Amino acid sequence: MHLKKVTLTGYKTFATRQAFEFGSGITAVIGPNGSGKSNVADGVRWALGEQSFSLLRGKRTDDMIFSGSAKRPRASLAEVLLTFDNSDGFFPIEFSEIEIGRRAYRDGANEYLLNGNRVRLRDIVDLLGHTGLAERTYTVIGQGLVDNALAQKPEERRALFEEAAGIGVYRDRREDALRKLEETRGNLQRARDILAEIAPRLQQLERQAHRARQYTTLSAELESLTKAWFGIQAREIRAAVAARSEARDWARARVAAARAAARTRD
Repeated sequence: MHLKKVTLTGYKTFATRQAFEFGSGITAVIGPNGSGKSNVADGVRWALGEQSFSLLRGKRTDDMIFSGSAKRPRASLAEVLLTFDNSDGFFPIEFSEIEIGRRAYRDGANEYLLNGNRVRLRDIVDLLGHTGLAERTYTVIGQGLVDNALAQKPEERRALFEEAAGIGVYRDRREDALRKLEETRGNLQRARDILAEIAPRLQQLERQAHRARQYTTLSAELESLTKAWFGIQAREIRAAVAARSEARDWARARVAAARAAARTRD
């Protein structure tokens, strides 16, 4: 893997599109003071996701965008594209050439690009995480960094070496995992508090539900018994009506027979 090309457009002092192509081995960018050499290094750091404006020698996003000159108007955005040779599979992605880019706008918005497609900063960080090229690593060593490192305390120097070795990526992930774990614990505790708060209400609702089930069961039994009772009453009434009809018919027959006998005697 090696960096093949750096393309800067509207970034700091580069008002128009400028491309720096690098071969394999050692490459030097030379020029007089103020020609933008340091801005090339800043652009590389910026495109790799650096979020610290102090390391980029600025204070805000506007400082990353060409501010204009007597001959050129200010730019509306800044863009830096890094083209890498990935024929050796250094990056865990199936492309022989990879282009990582970043854009910034005057309103402070930032966009991140991977082979021309918009992606999240997290996607860039994950891609670079195992390569030693991620932000907060020391791919780009600024002026005075070595002197500052020698003057640091041992624990501070250790942190610097950890960042340079890429351990910081794993530390960040560990911190993210611990933070998420703590958030989960907090959510679990809140759930327990809510459960404790509604437990008495749940018991009351369970009693009401039990009574409702009993009411439903008893209502069904009452309906069944009522139907049975009305059935029995209907049968008894029909039997009584039939008996009275039969008695009436018998009485009528007796009356008719008596009348017939009386006429015969006459």
